[in-house]
Amino acid sequence: MKRTINFLKLRFVMITISLLLVAAGLAGYLVRGGFNFGIDYTAGLVQQIRIDPAAEKVGIAEVREALEEIEGVNLQAVGPAAQQQFTVKVIAPGEDPSFQNRMEDRLSELLGEAFGPGNVEVQSSDFVGPRYSRELAGQTVSIVLVAMLLILIYTTFRFKVRYATAAVICLIHDTLVMLGVIAVFQLEVTTTTIAAIMTIIGYSLNDTIVIFDRVRENQELMRDADLAVILNTSISQSMGRTLLTSLTTLLAVATIFIFATGDIRNFALSLMVGVVVGTYSTVFIASPIVLGWTRLADRRRRRRDVQLYGRQAAVPAAARREQAAAGRDEAAPEGSAAGLEEAKQQAPVSGAKSPVKVTRVQPTRKKKKKKKH
Repeated sequence: MKRTINFLKLRFVMITISLLLVAAGLAGYLVRGGFNFGIDYTAGLVQQIRIDPAAEKVGIAEVREALEEIEGVNLQAVGPAAQQQFTVKVIAPGEDPSFQNRMEDRLSELLGEAFGPGNVEVQSSDFVGPRYSRELAGQTVSIVLVAMLLILIYTTFRFKVRYATAAVICLIHDTLVMLGVIAVFQLEVTTTTIAAIMTIIGYSLNDTIVIFDRVRENQELMRDADLAVILNTSISQSMGRTLLTSLTTLLAVATIFIFATGDIRNFALSLMVGVVVGTYSTVFIASPIVLGWTRLADRRRRRRDVQLYGRQAAVPAAARREQAAAGRDEAAPEGSAAGLEEAKQQAPVSGAKSPVKVTRVQPTRKKKKKKKH
């Protein structure tokens, strides 16, 4: 049998750490002035350009210097440095129908002056309007809320309300920690970032359901055990599978983070943070919530039973069985004064039917002999 680790012993420490992480993310969001939204959510122009490596060796610093007079420009290197490919993003200041044509001409002019008109190739050019970006932001929020609601309904149907609520709180925790990391490091928020968040929500939920399934099985096998023991046993039994899955995922995502660039690299970084936080929250957030909710419900039930039926009725069934067993072991020998006293206490109350039928023997009367006269 595997050794059971008392994970819930650290639940208060871990919950405190989680609250500090969420608070640090909120502070980073305020200090950094909010999220670094990409063109998808702010509207603007996105161009992918290539500067001929045979004509001139150019780095991202030289390209940024050539475009420094354009306000709101964001520059990223794409692919190997030898290919000299860059993504240029310029945020639109507002409702300007001529912004796209005017900015495309301005970018071409500045890059041509810096590196030569024939050495700059525009591989793609896309424009996102303000109305589309607002609609996309609204759809993103709606998608996340609908996903949370469906998860709540699914877990409630499969388990109990307390398990479903713990799973959703766990997912909200993971999302807040990921958004905090994105805000602190000013990672660009794009549709790729939202895809990473939704991926981690599914990953964390799967891990939580695996442990809750094991808890449900162990509740049938360990009927008289305390819920904390059942939770620790279930987590310990699932820990090997959880660590193996998480480490395998981390290795794959870390490889993408090391070798990729641009949005894919940010996607990989978000996934790395989400995998670690999702694994941690399943053990130290979801399980303690279930334990605390169950114990609170038990205390309320015992308090209600005391008010209705007396103090003995509020004692848990397992404790009553243990008390009864202890009472039988310490019973006084038959015939002693203590035994007689115990027999009196266990005697049936007046008016109740006795399980033993007592037969009363009538005394025999002697017949009187008649005297002969």
